[in-house]
Amino acid sequence: MTTYWCEYAVVAGTTVASGVAVEITGGLITSVAVQTAPSSGAVRLVGLTIPGLANCHSHAFHRALRGRTQRGKGSFWTWREQMYALAATLDPDSYYRLAHAVYREMAAAGITSVGEFHYLHHAPDGSPYADANVMGTALVAAARDVGLRIALLDTCYLTAGLGEIAEGVQLRFSDGDADAWAARATALTAQSGPGVVIGGAVHSVRAVPKSGIPVVAQWAESAGVPLHVHLSEQLAENDECRAAHGCTPTELLEDAGALGELTSAVHATHLTQRDIELLGASQTTICMCPTTERDLGDGIGPARPLQEAGSPLTLGSDSHAVIDLYEEMRALELDERLASQRRGIWSAAELFAAGTASGHASLGFATAGHIAVGARADLVTLDLETTRTAGGGAALETAVFCAGSADVVQVVCDGRVIASRDDQSEIGRELTGAIEAVWAQA
Repeated sequence: MTTYWCEYAVVAGTTVASGVAVEITGGLITSVAVQTAPSSGAVRLVGLTIPGLANCHSHAFHRALRGRTQRGKGSFWTWREQMYALAATLDPDSYYRLAHAVYREMAAAGITSVGEFHYLHHAPDGSPYADANVMGTALVAAARDVGLRIALLDTCYLTAGLGEIAEGVQLRFSDGDADAWAARATALTAQSGPGVVIGGAVHSVRAVPKSGIPVVAQWAESAGVPLHVHLSEQLAENDECRAAHGCTPTELLEDAGALGELTSAVHATHLTQRDIELLGASQTTICMCPTTERDLGDGIGPARPLQEAGSPLTLGSDSHAVIDLYEEMRALELDERLASQRRGIWSAAELFAAGTASGHASLGFATAGHIAVGARADLVTLDLETTRTAGGGAALETAVFCAGSADVVQVVCDGRVIASRDDQSEIGRELTGAIEAVWAQA
């Protein structure tokens, strides 16, 4: 048993208490007491301690694009070409090294669960590796070695667009058809275990034919695992779907049985009122990725109407233009302030829930995201005396609207210390080495 004494901690959901003693046994919280004095054997955590954060949408290899895709003008589609060039270079070893560095960056930012939207399956020419899931197992190994929990969302990606065959680097993504994807994904489930969930994903309605979507949805439903899908990120996706199928992407997913409580729709930026009603009524989770959506110029999704319709909200760093879930939390509010010219659309408590409890639940880790008896023992301590947090006090608003990843002092995941402030320089060097090695092969 280990006892941590927290100067301040967020308990009972979103309540900040002082003098919080947290006992941990076997990776779980077994006792929480507030307004206590530190015992002689307790590890002292000075600052504000919060539950671990959940990064619900990650493409680990996109981290190598940071600072490069911002050079010059362009669009989502020109960004995608640079991403494809990067995807063409990776092999299992380089993917492990890059993901390991990226996951260390996440851990140091206070993230304890990651949803990895994984579609880089095969060799550069599209042929399967001898181990058909070696790229996915490299990601699982990287997360395990860092100490993060991972929901590996194995992604079905079959076509270049509606009615277009996969070509070029996209051959690495495609299993040929949805049944072949399901067979490979089923083999990957051997990686499931403590801290590892193998889920499924439909890349988008552009990349999976109408006939293939039910196959993926039924695979995830029968296994009781998360199903994620990129939804209406670009207006072009909506236009192409209407032209091909006479309906919106949301309506197509609903017809295919792909909406529901285990499903997370990522982005959900350009929706009709009917789309919002379908997503809410089915209690489909919505994963917003504000820093990526603004980096790519995607737009601002209707987060508040979706939440009011019945959809839980979660957050992701997606392309990793920034890995800072505090920024994702407040960006949900701040972006809507710009669009609506109003303040207070979201409370700090709602934003905090999206970044913690709701996020972990959407990845299959329902007992994470709380500092409470029986919860996974995740403790992230924020320094309240940095240039960003000083003066805000021990308040939820300080964590959501002031703090950043640089303010994290220490991170405990499942009872194990996985990151501290002292790791920053080492992580930076590891990232530099991994990213430079990848681009040297481009």
